[in-house]
Amino acid sequence: MLLAIDIGNTNVTVGAFDGERLVASWRVATNARKMADEYTLELNGLLPMKGVPVESIRDVSMCSVVPPLTGVFVDVVRHLFNTEPLVVGAGTRTGVKVMYDNPRDVGADRVVDAAAAYQRYGGPAIVVDFGTATVFDAIASDGTYLGGAISPGLHIAAESLFLNTSQLRRVELQRPQSAIGKNTVHAMQSGLVFGYIGLVEAMVQRFKDEMDAPTVKVIATGGLASLMSQETNVVDVVDEDLTLRGLQYVHALNAIAAGDASPGGLS
Repeated sequence: MLLAIDIGNTNVTVGAFDGERLVASWRVATNARKMADEYTLELNGLLPMKGVPVESIRDVSMCSVVPPLTGVFVDVVRHLFNTEPLVVGAGTRTGVKVMYDNPRDVGADRVVDAAAAYQRYGGPAIVVDFGTATVFDAIASDGTYLGGAISPGLHIAAESLFLNTSQLRRVELQRPQSAIGKNTVHAMQSGLVFGYIGLVEAMVQRFKDEMDAPTVKVIATGGLASLMSQETNVVDVVDEDLTLRGLQYVHALNAIAAGDASPGGLS
């Protein structure tokens, strides 16, 4: 089996693949101060809880946007699974041509998402990742990564309101009853949820205009993808496991390049 590990700023998302099929996934809080031994114990306990024996993991594919944890998880993989992980980064074969001014500036998770989106849904496509940041990525009809946009995520915005005002509190990110809030909590929820829906709809339309394509598939991913996609009709597909699927695909692509396997598709 293959273990895919996506190290994000808020969560570390882990998925186990049997061939091309995602059989189980886990999310743990990102903590850059944790040591390799702590994450080793955590994974060692989590995998069997969903019927994935630790000894069944033969390969690992990972990407990271938290540099201090990249080496930590390499050590975890070596000690727990006795294998060398594929760490997606500059020079990794992904099947994606990156049109950024400096391709090395693009986060590995964004390239992996683009690979998965194109292989799974075709192009042209727009990926909206509702993570720590709300990230928009544009993929051309031939799979080329065109570029994107980055804005603060909902959690960052909500926390900023709490930390930088005297009378506003932390609120749960959920849909309020109406856009016109009748109390402070609902008013904040309206500004955050409905406000970000306006952001998404406007950015998606601008992307479509600049991509000049008659039809563009819009894929939402990330922890808040389900909540946000319910409030707009611009999202065509919700795929919360897009990055994990991309890591599986990229691993298979590099395996075939090494003469070990064939990439196949994405399930």
